[in-house]
Amino acid sequence: MVDPGSHGPGRPAAPGDAWWRSAAIYQLYVRSFADGNGDGIGDLAGVRAHLPYLAGLGIDAIWFNPWYPSPMSDAGYDISDYRDIDPVFGTLAEADALIAEAHALGIRIIIDIVPNHGSDQHRWFRAALAAAPGSAERDRFWFRPGRGPAGDLPPNGWQSIFGGPAWTRITEPGSPPGSPGTPGEWYLHLFAPEQPDFNWANPAVRAEFEDVLRFWFDRGADGIRIDSAALLSKDASLPEVTPDQPPGPAHPYTDRDDVHEIYRSWRALADGYQGRVLIGEIWLADTARLARYVGPGELDTVFNFPYLSCPWDAARLREVIDDTLALHAPATWVLSNHDVDRIVSRYGRADTAFSLQRRAYFHSLPVDLDLGTRRARAAALLTMALPGSVYVYQGEELGLWEVQDIPDERRQDPIWWRTHGADPGRDGSRVPLPWAGAEPPFGFSPAGAAAEPWLPQPKEWRDVTVEAETGNPGSMLELYRVALALRKAEPGLGDGPMSWLPAGDGVLAFDRGGVRCVVNISAAAVRLPEHAGLLLASGPLDGGLLPPDSAVWLRAGG
Repeated sequence: MVDPGSHGPGRPAAPGDAWWRSAAIYQLYVRSFADGNGDGIGDLAGVRAHLPYLAGLGIDAIWFNPWYPSPMSDAGYDISDYRDIDPVFGTLAEADALIAEAHALGIRIIIDIVPNHGSDQHRWFRAALAAAPGSAERDRFWFRPGRGPAGDLPPNGWQSIFGGPAWTRITEPGSPPGSPGTPGEWYLHLFAPEQPDFNWANPAVRAEFEDVLRFWFDRGADGIRIDSAALLSKDASLPEVTPDQPPGPAHPYTDRDDVHEIYRSWRALADGYQGRVLIGEIWLADTARLARYVGPGELDTVFNFPYLSCPWDAARLREVIDDTLALHAPATWVLSNHDVDRIVSRYGRADTAFSLQRRAYFHSLPVDLDLGTRRARAAALLTMALPGSVYVYQGEELGLWEVQDIPDERRQDPIWWRTHGADPGRDGSRVPLPWAGAEPPFGFSPAGAAAEPWLPQPKEWRDVTVEAETGNPGSMLELYRVALALRKAEPGLGDGPMSWLPAGDGVLAFDRGGVRCVVNISAAAVRLPEHAGLLLASGPLDGGLLPPDSAVWLRAGG
């Protein structure tokens, strides 16, 4: 364990404590990264064995999805203990060792905190179920009596983000103990019933989570990614909400003004350490409202979901980029994550946008993997050339695609089950990584492991394993390695200014302090601007022409 405020052994230097402004951050979904013990599930032993791979890729930090004890009703986002490691992943001692080993390689560690809701197996919720209505134990959550003469209707009509009602009725303990219980109060869960929402108006909840932050900062964590960061505050009068009601102060549970009080206290806590970053997962279309989260004294950055969701269209991309930079906050750029379709599949469809609410529609479209891969390569160079930090979701660097043909009986996502298959869910972006070999499990598990990977891998992934792509100059992996190395070596890349250059319709061109990025999203080849040299191209050039769905980094001049 490292001392509060210290860099810790091997911790990279952090000039001005703002390392995250330019960082390349790798999102690591532990369950699907590497299986060290052969049970078919990724674990910390697998991560530790592959830290040299991540160092060689050229990333600056790793963001871990939740690794805490959990019944896994929502892949670990239903947390029963925020101060430990789930046994399926390893131990707290292994997490300590991983943090130290990563720091020794110059890699920082960002962990996921889920403050909106916990698990129904959390000690607080078990105590609430055993306690009486109106008790202090129940006040940590949103327990309310039902409507109707017998209280058999939920307190209001709020719907779960995962589908179905956002309220579940409990059975009150019998009296005397051991006798049959009776139908009782209802509790709120904006996600699955196994994920009861915390009541952030309760000071005990605020104190608990501040202590959780200290626990992990004291162990050497360099940052916190905050899940569902805009949802914590609720209107205690529980007014009804319409599907088209915009987030903001009038919304009963999304982006309410008093949520900022929470993050101001977290900022003050984090500032007691050195170089710690707070990152918000906030899905808001209103850029002015979004900017309030990264104002003075709150979060350092927020995820750029408008960019992630944007179609492969030059005008739309430029608009999102301009809107992002107009926030006057440190920019982040992300193409994919564990909740959305993989970028190769998205860009291989006739409709290249993405929306969580329209996932079934997007999955109904045919996918041209060659086209999607070509566009994803160009998008990688565009993304890594923009000012700010960049996120790489594991497998993105291999060019993996969305697995859409997972057998129903193998699916794990509660979205799939709660919508009875109407929403295909997120399993397709969470399939375990292929490391080596010609057959599943492709080195994800040790040789001879009896258990299959927790989600099935396509046999076609034999061509996109780390082993197959390493040393192949035309592979996605080598493109990412070279791009990340150049991004770190070139002073003009990363954080800093950018200026747009004249370009034709369907073309994006901008200067980053001596490095020029040109992206051709039009249907015809375009002539490259004058330049002093070619640094990197996403694909073959046609003499002095840049083909469609291609990007280049050029040395300015000429």
